Amino acid sequence: MMCCAYGAEKIVKETMATDGWRLAFSRPGFVTGKHDEGAPIPSGIFIRTASRSIGQTKSEDGGAQIEALVKMLDESPLAARGFDQLHVWPKDRAPIGRFGFEPGGDEVTRLVADQIFASVGEKSIRASEVNQIARPDESVLDVVLVEPSHWFVGCHTATTWPTRWPGGVQPMNPQQQPISRAYYKAAEAIVWSGFDLQPGDLAVEIGSAPGGACGRLLELGLRVIGIDPAEMDPQISEHPNYQHFQARAGDLPRKTFRGAKWMLVDSNVKPEKTLTTVANIVQNEQTKFEGLIITMKLGDYNEASQIEKWRTTVLGWGATEVKVRQLARNKCEVCFAVRV
Repeated sequence: MMCCAYGAEKIVKETMATDGWRLAFSRPGFVTGKHDEGAPIPSGIFIRTASRSIGQTKSEDGGAQIEALVKMLDESPLAARGFDQLHVWPKDRAPIGRFGFEPGGDEVTRLVADQIFASVGEKSIRASEVNQIARPDESVLDVVLVEPSHWFVGCHTATTWPTRWPGGVQPMNPQQQPISRAYYKAAEAIVWSGFDLQPGDLAVEIGSAPGGACGRLLELGLRVIGIDPAEMDPQISEHPNYQHFQARAGDLPRKTFRGAKWMLVDSNVKPEKTLTTVANIVQNEQTKFEGLIITMKLGDYNEASQIEKWRTTVLGWGATEVKVRQLARNKCEVCFAVRV
Protein backbone atom coordinates (compact mmCIF):
# COMPACT_ATOMS: atom_id res chain seq x y z
CA MET A 1 0.00 0.00 0.00
CA MET A 2 1.31 3.42 -1.00
CA CYS A 3 0.60 7.03 -0.14
CA CYS A 4 1.32 9.92 -2.48
CA ALA A 5 0.24 13.49 -3.06
CA TYR A 6 -3.43 13.98 -3.92
CA GLY A 7 -3.46 13.87 -7.72
CA ALA A 8 -0.27 11.83 -8.22
CA GLU A 9 -2.03 8.44 -8.22
CA LYS A 10 -1.75 7.94 -11.99
CA ILE A 11 2.04 8.19 -11.88
CA VAL A 12 2.20 5.86 -8.87
CA LYS A 13 0.12 3.27 -10.74
CA GLU A 14 2.41 3.55 -13.76
CA THR A 15 5.49 3.21 -11.54
CA MET A 16 4.31 0.05 -9.82
CA ALA A 17 3.09 -1.48 -13.10
CA THR A 18 6.62 -1.40 -14.49
CA ASP A 19 7.61 -3.81 -11.69
CA GLY A 20 4.71 -6.17 -12.33
CA TRP A 21 2.30 -4.85 -9.70
CA ARG A 22 -1.44 -4.87 -10.45
CA LEU A 23 -3.83 -2.25 -9.13
CA ALA A 24 -6.01 -3.42 -6.22
CA PHE A 25 -7.52 -0.24 -4.75
CA SER A 26 -7.16 3.46 -5.35
CA ARG A 27 -8.31 6.74 -3.91
CA PRO A 28 -6.79 10.21 -4.37
CA GLY A 29 -3.51 10.09 -2.46
CA PHE A 30 -3.60 6.33 -1.84
CA VAL A 31 -2.97 3.21 -3.96
CA THR A 32 -2.66 -0.50 -3.24
CA GLY A 33 -1.36 -3.21 -5.51
CA LYS A 34 -0.91 -6.97 -5.83
CA HIS A 35 2.04 -8.98 -7.10
CA ASP A 36 2.20 -12.71 -7.83
CA GLU A 37 5.86 -13.21 -6.92
CA GLY A 38 6.33 -11.38 -3.62
CA ALA A 39 8.36 -8.58 -5.18
CA PRO A 40 9.92 -5.76 -3.10
CA ILE A 41 7.43 -3.02 -2.31
CA PRO A 42 7.42 -0.31 -5.01
CA SER A 43 9.47 2.85 -4.78
CA GLY A 44 9.64 5.94 -6.94
CA ILE A 45 9.76 9.71 -7.17
CA PHE A 46 6.06 10.16 -6.37
CA ILE A 47 5.65 7.36 -3.79
CA ARG A 48 5.73 9.07 -0.39
CA THR A 49 5.26 5.91 1.70
CA ALA A 50 5.14 2.20 0.84
CA SER A 51 4.17 -0.65 3.15
CA ARG A 52 3.66 -4.40 2.95
CA SER A 53 -0.09 -4.85 3.41
CA ILE A 54 -1.52 -6.72 6.39
CA GLY A 55 -5.19 -5.95 5.78
CA GLN A 56 -7.96 -3.39 6.09
CA THR A 57 -10.92 -2.73 8.32
CA LYS A 58 -14.02 -0.66 7.68
CA SER A 59 -16.70 0.30 10.18
CA GLU A 60 -18.49 3.36 11.54
CA ASP A 61 -18.01 1.85 15.00
CA GLY A 62 -14.59 2.77 16.41
CA GLY A 63 -14.66 -0.10 18.87
CA ALA A 64 -15.31 -2.57 16.07
CA GLN A 65 -12.40 -1.08 14.15
CA ILE A 66 -10.04 -1.66 17.06
CA GLU A 67 -11.29 -5.24 17.54
CA ALA A 68 -10.76 -5.98 13.85
CA LEU A 69 -7.24 -4.54 14.02
CA VAL A 70 -6.33 -6.64 17.06
CA LYS A 71 -7.63 -9.77 15.34
CA MET A 72 -5.73 -8.88 12.16
CA LEU A 73 -2.45 -8.56 14.06
CA ASP A 74 -3.06 -11.81 15.96
CA GLU A 75 -3.54 -13.71 12.71
CA SER A 76 -0.93 -12.13 10.40
CA PRO A 77 2.55 -13.72 10.12
CA LEU A 78 3.89 -10.23 9.39
CA ALA A 79 2.93 -9.19 12.93
CA ALA A 80 4.18 -12.29 14.74
CA ARG A 81 7.25 -10.58 16.24
CA GLY A 82 5.57 -7.25 16.99
CA PHE A 83 6.89 -3.88 15.87
CA ASP A 84 9.29 -1.26 17.13
CA GLN A 85 7.07 1.67 16.17
CA LEU A 86 3.44 2.51 15.41
CA HIS A 87 2.73 5.18 12.78
CA VAL A 88 -0.83 6.35 12.19
CA TRP A 89 -1.70 9.02 9.62
CA PRO A 90 -4.41 10.07 7.16
CA LYS A 91 -4.02 10.02 3.41
CA ASP A 92 -4.01 13.48 1.83
CA ARG A 93 -7.58 14.76 1.61
CA ALA A 94 -6.84 17.56 -0.87
CA PRO A 95 -4.06 18.85 -3.12
CA ILE A 96 -1.31 20.36 -0.98
CA GLY A 97 -1.81 24.06 -0.48
CA ARG A 98 -5.45 24.09 -1.60
CA PHE A 99 -7.63 25.71 1.05
CA GLY A 100 -4.56 25.72 3.27
CA PHE A 101 -4.23 21.94 3.31
CA GLU A 102 -0.93 20.48 4.52
CA PRO A 103 -0.07 16.78 4.83
CA GLY A 104 0.25 15.00 8.15
CA GLY A 105 -1.83 14.28 11.20
CA ASP A 106 -4.99 16.08 12.27
CA GLU A 107 -7.05 16.05 15.45
CA VAL A 108 -9.15 13.05 14.39
CA THR A 109 -6.05 11.06 13.48
CA ARG A 110 -4.39 11.88 16.79
CA LEU A 111 -7.43 10.61 18.69
CA VAL A 112 -7.56 7.42 16.61
CA ALA A 113 -3.80 6.91 17.01
CA ASP A 114 -4.06 7.15 20.79
CA GLN A 115 -6.92 4.64 20.83
CA ILE A 116 -5.00 2.21 18.65
CA PHE A 117 -1.87 2.49 20.78
CA ALA A 118 -3.86 1.98 23.97
CA SER A 119 -5.31 -1.22 22.51
CA VAL A 120 -2.33 -2.83 20.77
CA GLY A 121 0.69 -1.03 22.19
CA GLU A 122 1.46 -3.27 25.15
CA LYS A 123 1.31 -6.47 23.10
CA SER A 124 2.51 -5.43 19.66
CA ILE A 125 4.51 -2.17 19.90
CA ARG A 126 7.85 -1.72 21.63
CA ALA A 127 7.88 2.10 21.43
CA SER A 128 6.65 4.12 24.40
CA GLU A 129 4.25 6.23 22.32
CA VAL A 130 2.73 6.50 18.86
CA ASN A 131 4.19 8.39 15.89
CA GLN A 132 7.77 8.67 17.04
CA ILE A 133 10.54 9.07 14.46
CA ALA A 134 11.79 5.55 13.78
CA ARG A 135 15.45 4.67 13.95
CA PRO A 136 17.13 2.99 10.98
CA ASP A 137 16.22 -0.71 10.66
CA GLU A 138 13.30 -0.47 13.06
CA SER A 139 10.08 -2.25 12.11
CA VAL A 140 7.02 -0.03 11.82
CA LEU A 141 3.33 -0.88 11.97
CA ASP A 142 1.50 1.48 9.61
CA VAL A 143 -2.17 2.43 9.88
CA VAL A 144 -3.44 4.71 7.11
CA LEU A 145 -6.80 6.39 7.58
CA VAL A 146 -8.17 6.45 4.04
CA GLU A 147 -11.31 7.63 5.80
CA PRO A 148 -11.89 7.86 9.56
CA SER A 149 -14.00 4.71 9.19
CA HIS A 150 -11.73 2.90 6.72
CA TRP A 151 -8.22 1.89 7.80
CA PHE A 152 -5.51 0.14 5.81
CA VAL A 153 -2.85 -1.66 7.84
CA GLY A 154 0.67 -2.57 6.76
CA CYS A 155 4.29 -2.57 7.83
CA HIS A 156 7.71 -1.46 6.64
CA THR A 157 11.32 -1.26 7.78
CA ALA A 158 12.72 2.22 8.38
CA THR A 159 15.71 3.09 6.20
CA THR A 160 15.84 6.58 4.65
CA TRP A 161 14.62 9.68 6.48
CA PRO A 162 11.16 9.75 4.82
CA THR A 163 10.57 6.11 5.83
CA ARG A 164 11.41 7.04 9.42
CA TRP A 165 8.81 9.83 9.61
CA PRO A 166 5.13 9.05 10.30
CA GLY A 167 3.40 9.11 6.93
CA GLY A 168 6.61 10.32 5.30
CA VAL A 169 6.00 13.82 6.70
CA GLN A 170 8.84 15.40 8.66
CA PRO A 171 7.76 16.32 12.21
CA MET A 172 8.63 19.96 12.78
CA ASN A 173 8.52 22.27 15.79
CA PRO A 174 9.70 25.69 14.51
CA GLN A 175 11.38 28.08 16.92
CA GLN A 176 8.87 30.72 15.81
CA GLN A 177 6.01 31.01 13.34
CA PRO A 178 7.47 30.45 9.83
CA ILE A 179 7.05 33.28 7.35
CA SER A 180 5.74 30.92 4.68
CA ARG A 181 5.31 27.20 3.97
CA ALA A 182 8.63 27.31 2.08
CA TYR A 183 10.18 26.91 5.54
CA TYR A 184 8.84 23.36 5.74
CA LYS A 185 9.83 22.51 2.17
CA ALA A 186 13.38 23.67 2.79
CA ALA A 187 13.63 21.81 6.10
CA GLU A 188 12.47 18.55 4.51
CA ALA A 189 14.66 18.98 1.42
CA ILE A 190 17.79 19.62 3.47
CA VAL A 191 17.37 16.49 5.57
CA TRP A 192 16.32 14.27 2.64
CA SER A 193 19.22 15.51 0.47
CA GLY A 194 21.81 14.36 2.97
CA PHE A 195 23.77 17.59 2.47
CA ASP A 196 25.99 18.48 5.41
CA LEU A 197 25.07 22.13 5.92
CA GLN A 198 27.12 23.62 8.75
CA PRO A 199 26.79 26.84 10.77
CA GLY A 200 28.78 29.58 9.05
CA ASP A 201 28.40 28.09 5.56
CA LEU A 202 27.20 30.50 2.88
CA ALA A 203 23.97 29.55 1.10
CA VAL A 204 22.18 31.28 -1.75
CA GLU A 205 18.45 31.10 -2.35
CA ILE A 206 17.04 32.06 -5.74
CA GLY A 207 13.36 32.94 -5.44
CA SER A 208 13.70 33.81 -1.78
CA ALA A 209 10.71 36.11 -1.08
CA PRO A 210 9.06 36.38 1.34
CA GLY A 211 11.66 34.36 3.26
CA GLY A 212 10.34 31.01 4.49
CA ALA A 213 13.28 28.90 3.30
CA CYS A 214 15.79 31.58 4.30
CA GLY A 215 14.30 31.45 7.78
CA ARG A 216 15.18 27.77 8.05
CA LEU A 217 18.71 28.34 6.76
CA LEU A 218 19.25 31.14 9.26
CA GLU A 219 17.93 28.93 12.07
CA LEU A 220 20.61 26.41 11.13
CA GLY A 221 23.25 29.10 11.56
CA LEU A 222 24.09 29.64 7.90
CA ARG A 223 24.92 32.94 6.25
CA VAL A 224 22.34 33.55 3.54
CA ILE A 225 22.12 35.51 0.32
CA GLY A 226 18.55 35.89 -0.96
CA ILE A 227 17.80 36.78 -4.57
CA ASP A 228 14.33 37.88 -5.61
CA PRO A 229 12.79 40.93 -7.33
CA ALA A 230 10.21 41.01 -4.52
CA GLU A 231 10.82 42.29 -1.00
CA MET A 232 11.60 40.08 1.95
CA ASP A 233 9.81 39.92 5.27
CA PRO A 234 11.58 42.27 7.73
CA GLN A 235 12.19 39.34 10.05
CA ILE A 236 14.58 38.01 7.41
CA SER A 237 15.87 41.18 5.76
CA GLU A 238 16.95 42.63 9.11
CA HIS A 239 18.76 39.47 10.23
CA PRO A 240 22.53 40.13 10.61
CA ASN A 241 23.42 36.98 8.64
CA TYR A 242 21.21 37.84 5.67
CA GLN A 243 21.95 39.83 2.51
CA HIS A 244 19.33 40.54 -0.14
CA PHE A 245 19.64 41.27 -3.84
CA GLN A 246 16.37 42.61 -5.21
CA ALA A 247 17.01 41.35 -8.72
CA ARG A 248 16.82 38.30 -10.95
CA ALA A 249 19.63 35.81 -10.45
CA GLY A 250 20.62 35.83 -14.12
CA ASP A 251 21.20 39.59 -14.02
CA LEU A 252 23.74 39.51 -11.18
CA PRO A 253 27.52 39.37 -11.69
CA ARG A 254 28.90 35.91 -10.98
CA LYS A 255 31.15 37.27 -8.24
CA THR A 256 27.94 37.57 -6.17
CA PHE A 257 28.09 33.81 -5.69
CA ARG A 258 31.75 33.49 -4.68
CA GLY A 259 32.24 31.44 -1.53
CA ALA A 260 28.74 29.94 -1.55
CA LYS A 261 28.59 26.20 -0.88
CA TRP A 262 24.85 25.63 -1.16
CA MET A 263 22.12 26.86 -3.47
CA LEU A 264 18.34 26.56 -3.04
CA VAL A 265 16.11 27.41 -5.99
CA ASP A 266 12.34 27.79 -5.79
CA SER A 267 11.22 30.18 -8.51
CA ASN A 268 7.78 30.25 -10.07
CA VAL A 269 9.04 29.71 -13.62
CA LYS A 270 9.13 26.79 -16.04
CA PRO A 271 11.76 24.10 -15.34
CA GLU A 272 13.72 24.85 -18.52
CA LYS A 273 14.14 28.46 -17.40
CA THR A 274 15.18 27.32 -13.93
CA LEU A 275 17.81 24.96 -15.37
CA THR A 276 19.21 27.63 -17.67
CA THR A 277 19.58 30.11 -14.81
CA VAL A 278 21.24 27.60 -12.51
CA ALA A 279 23.55 26.24 -15.22
CA ASN A 280 24.86 29.71 -16.04
CA ILE A 281 25.79 30.17 -12.39
CA VAL A 282 27.21 26.78 -11.37
CA GLN A 283 29.23 26.32 -14.56
CA ASN A 284 30.97 29.66 -14.14
CA GLU A 285 34.60 29.44 -13.00
CA GLN A 286 33.97 31.94 -10.19
CA THR A 287 31.56 29.62 -8.37
CA LYS A 288 32.13 26.39 -6.50
CA PHE A 289 28.94 24.95 -5.08
CA GLU A 290 28.83 21.60 -3.27
CA GLY A 291 25.10 21.01 -3.35
CA LEU A 292 21.97 22.33 -5.05
CA ILE A 293 18.35 21.91 -3.97
CA ILE A 294 16.16 22.79 -6.95
CA THR A 295 12.37 22.85 -6.99
CA MET A 296 11.02 22.04 -10.45
CA LYS A 297 7.47 23.26 -11.03
CA LEU A 298 5.44 20.70 -13.00
CA GLY A 299 2.18 22.59 -13.22
CA ASP A 300 0.57 19.37 -14.40
CA TYR A 301 1.49 15.78 -13.53
CA ASN A 302 1.76 14.95 -17.23
CA GLU A 303 4.99 16.97 -17.18
CA ALA A 304 6.56 14.26 -15.01
CA SER A 305 7.54 12.60 -18.29
CA GLN A 306 10.20 15.32 -18.62
CA ILE A 307 12.00 14.50 -15.36
CA GLU A 308 14.56 12.16 -16.91
CA LYS A 309 15.39 14.77 -19.55
CA TRP A 310 15.96 17.33 -16.78
CA ARG A 311 18.10 14.83 -14.87
CA THR A 312 20.25 14.32 -17.97
CA THR A 313 20.67 18.09 -18.29
CA VAL A 314 21.81 18.39 -14.67
CA LEU A 315 24.26 15.50 -15.02
CA GLY A 316 25.74 17.43 -17.94
CA TRP A 317 26.90 20.09 -15.48
CA GLY A 318 29.30 17.55 -14.00
CA ALA A 319 27.03 16.54 -11.12
CA THR A 320 28.17 13.47 -9.19
CA GLU A 321 24.71 12.61 -7.82
CA VAL A 322 21.16 13.62 -8.69
CA LYS A 323 18.26 12.53 -6.48
CA VAL A 324 14.65 13.38 -7.32
CA ARG A 325 11.60 13.18 -5.07
CA GLN A 326 8.22 14.75 -4.66
CA LEU A 327 8.62 15.91 -1.09
CA ALA A 328 5.69 15.62 1.27
CA ARG A 329 5.47 19.42 1.27
CA ASN A 330 5.76 19.79 -2.51
CA LYS A 331 2.71 20.87 -4.50
CA CYS A 332 2.66 19.71 -8.14
CA GLU A 333 6.43 19.88 -8.26
CA VAL A 334 9.51 17.80 -7.52
CA CYS A 335 12.79 18.43 -5.73
CA PHE A 336 16.21 17.78 -7.26
CA ALA A 337 19.10 17.29 -4.82
CA VAL A 338 22.31 17.70 -6.79
CA ARG A 339 25.91 17.14 -5.67
CA VAL A 340 28.37 19.06 -7.84
